[in-house]
Amino acid sequence: MFQSFEVTSSPQFGRDRVTALRESFDALGIDAFLVPRADEFNGEYVPACAERLAWLTGFTGSAGMALVTRSQAIVFVDGRYVTQLAEQVDGAVFTGGDLVNEPAHLWLSKNGSKGLRLGIDPWLHSGAEVRRLEKALAEIGGSLVILPHNLLDKLWTGRPQEPLGAVAIQNIAQAGVLATDKIATIAADLSKKNLRAVLIADPSSVAWIFNIRGADVPHTPHPLARAIVYADGKADVFLDKRKTGIEAEAYLAQMCLQLPPSALDERLVAVSKDGGRILVDPDLTSFGLADIIRKAGGEVVEGNDPAKLPRAVKNGVEINGSAAAHLQDGAAMVEFLCWLAQTKPGTVTEIEVAEKLEAVRARVGDLMQNPLKDISFDTISGAGEHAAIMHYRVTTESNRKLEAGELFLIDSGAQYINGTTDITRTVGVGTVSEEHKRFFTLVLKGMIQIGTARFPKGTRGCDLDPLARIALWRAGADFGHGTGHGVGSYLSVHEGPQRISRLSTQELLPGMILSNEPGYYRPGAFGIRIENLIYVRDAEAIEGGDTPMLGFETLTFCPIDRNLVIPELLTHDELHWLNDYHQRTREALMPLIHDNDVKAWLENATLPLEY
Repeated sequence: MFQSFEVTSSPQFGRDRVTALRESFDALGIDAFLVPRADEFNGEYVPACAERLAWLTGFTGSAGMALVTRSQAIVFVDGRYVTQLAEQVDGAVFTGGDLVNEPAHLWLSKNGSKGLRLGIDPWLHSGAEVRRLEKALAEIGGSLVILPHNLLDKLWTGRPQEPLGAVAIQNIAQAGVLATDKIATIAADLSKKNLRAVLIADPSSVAWIFNIRGADVPHTPHPLARAIVYADGKADVFLDKRKTGIEAEAYLAQMCLQLPPSALDERLVAVSKDGGRILVDPDLTSFGLADIIRKAGGEVVEGNDPAKLPRAVKNGVEINGSAAAHLQDGAAMVEFLCWLAQTKPGTVTEIEVAEKLEAVRARVGDLMQNPLKDISFDTISGAGEHAAIMHYRVTTESNRKLEAGELFLIDSGAQYINGTTDITRTVGVGTVSEEHKRFFTLVLKGMIQIGTARFPKGTRGCDLDPLARIALWRAGADFGHGTGHGVGSYLSVHEGPQRISRLSTQELLPGMILSNEPGYYRPGAFGIRIENLIYVRDAEAIEGGDTPMLGFETLTFCPIDRNLVIPELLTHDELHWLNDYHQRTREALMPLIHDNDVKAWLENATLPLEY
């Protein structure tokens, strides 16, 4: 499951493929072509057959887009991948662009040639993206050309086959709510709004609604499938029968009609007749699908995917399952951290450490009869200066040993049938500097402030985000990523709409699971991140208060490196929180650990700190 990536690009390979792409422009009457790192399902992880950006450029990051014009080739990435981009692509062919501050549509509005005709694959861009592109092109007198096929698919010899991962049933013991009840709730809302149907384009929503899971893409256990739910309570799921065995087919037959993916167009045309009003989420649905509805005479009613918010607000069964998964994962993390603490500096590499952690998770999962299904994302295993790269992805070329006197950051997660985990711990290798400890403690203060926050109903992620930063701000420092993202229930480790960030306007609701992960990164030197998962709950009444409050409950239990903490920088309440957290960690995990050496390490790692 752990993936170590070779750098496979070469100057010749990038140049030849870009040249071949440009040679196809004239026949289609275009001047440029966009290549997003996306598939037809708009997911974070894509199957090998959809890695078009990597095939064209050599860049293997999880987010990016290439714009190829007649004279330029630009790969837009965010701050996580600037270093990786430089390592993987040929600088003589490609230049780097800023995916966040000047994405392709803004770049085109400022730099595109007058009258430029931009070709796109309509299945790889959402309706919202298409509108942004059309607006940008209008500013330069250009136009958008919807192409009948993807140009790269015509050039890509040996392209991998589409995945056929097996579909499994997510039983009520893990899901908490029957799929028939979810469908009925969605149908009732459609009827109330005078909508004929909703197109469910997000595979994670399909998985959640129908209580199924899949294995088509790395790390996110959803099947690549779409669905239509009708106002009369009927439903269609478009899922290749080669993915479903007899049991899954019989299960689905109780609540919906299972149709091949190729039947989706026909069903959309049928439901669109006579002006049928169909709900479509413009951020999750490809332009190609919405276009079928319009051309068939249907009305596209834009709105939120009806499964998105209910999926984010976990029910009691899902919360309890996640809590159990985190205890199991905590036991594995303790065994791993004990091993790491006993490893001599300079003897193991970043890849070896990541592989060790996965092996421990697998072994503990087997012992506890709750197997590790997959890692929940590519493990970030960074030592020294690599830890300063916020989303560092170790390759066989960048791989290095953990040396004495530096910090080591490992951000990892696991998929279990009862929950999805995500945890980051930063540890010292040998004796580290007071500067390392100072910034570690400032980051810890921010994490504690989030974890102990009390807030009224209506509070949004952006309202809480400053709490994680204030200690760093007072020290003249900050970190360049959001404080927290939503997490699914044996689904995507990065789930919306809930977040804790400067940009998050989603109200935080009881049952939402989020990460709490402030950090600090000094380029070329060191990086720090500490991460627990938390969930929103009703908070205890505050004596003398008159407003009901919400708060967070911690799901993650694993020691925080107390050797990196300067107690004098913590307030009394912060120190109390840390000591209490370590006591609860020791009490929760000790019964799950059977190795005496690991027990002794856990005992020592959770001793209270004093001023």
